[in-house]
Amino acid sequence: MATDPTRDDTARFHAAYQAVLATWGVPVESLELRSPYGATRVNACGPPDGEPLVLLHGGGATAASWYANAAGLSRTRRLYAVDRIGEAGLSERGGRTIRTPADLFDWLDGTLDGLGVEDVDLCGHSYGAWVALSYALRSPERVRRLVLLDPTHCFAGLKPGYLLHALPLLARPTARRARAFLAWETGGATFDDAWLRLYGRAAELPRGRIVTGRRPQGAGLRALQVPALALFAENSRTHDSRRAAAAARRTLRDATVDVVPGLSHHGVPMVEAEELNGRILRFLASAAGPDRFRR
Repeated sequence: MATDPTRDDTARFHAAYQAVLATWGVPVESLELRSPYGATRVNACGPPDGEPLVLLHGGGATAASWYANAAGLSRTRRLYAVDRIGEAGLSERGGRTIRTPADLFDWLDGTLDGLGVEDVDLCGHSYGAWVALSYALRSPERVRRLVLLDPTHCFAGLKPGYLLHALPLLARPTARRARAFLAWETGGATFDDAWLRLYGRAAELPRGRIVTGRRPQGAGLRALQVPALALFAENSRTHDSRRAAAAARRTLRDATVDVVPGLSHHGVPMVEAEELNGRILRFLASAAGPDRFRR
């Protein structure tokens, strides 16, 4: 069982988090949104009057993980990178626990309300993409466009080999095991040193159970009218990317789907970030979305 972090552990994590924010290359405004679930930390940047883009990080990561994307995406967009409550990050749990998908989506409703946005573009990586897609299926009137970056548990299941390699980290999380797992999945890709330190610190922090639900079903996906960009990492070890991409093409009604050469699952969104940022911005600019979802 995980023990409570010491004051020194927490201080080192916070210092590592701030060190990554310092690499974003743009001024970052730290927002704290209160709700019955606790205090949600949001890192905001970009023009205040820019169209809002909410970023949802992968499981085991934090909102600081968008360090390679923030400067590029925020040139024209108002970015809101959110730390989910109950996971590694600077959000703090409150009196009400997020236990079910309904709770998770209720928390996201409150987060969007707190940001003052009625409808929004959502961009999620990995588990964050599952959150974004599932939320769009539940509340399509609040989502203008979707960006799904190597989404897991959306169009295909996880590979058994990936789960086997993850077991030691899940059983006894340490910074060393987290980095070894990252190196295995990415084939030894190079990452920013500050982010690697944060990634290791985050692995050693106690956290709640990640809340998930059923994989979205074909009928619901086919009925979804929200324009989507789904990019799969060619070398992802989490799932069969080509099979997942094929399922996305079959089921999403209005989607641009592609398999990105050379990328691994955990290399997203940092590796080849400039190209990724360009693809995201071009999609957001070209996909108008259904008129009834627009302001």
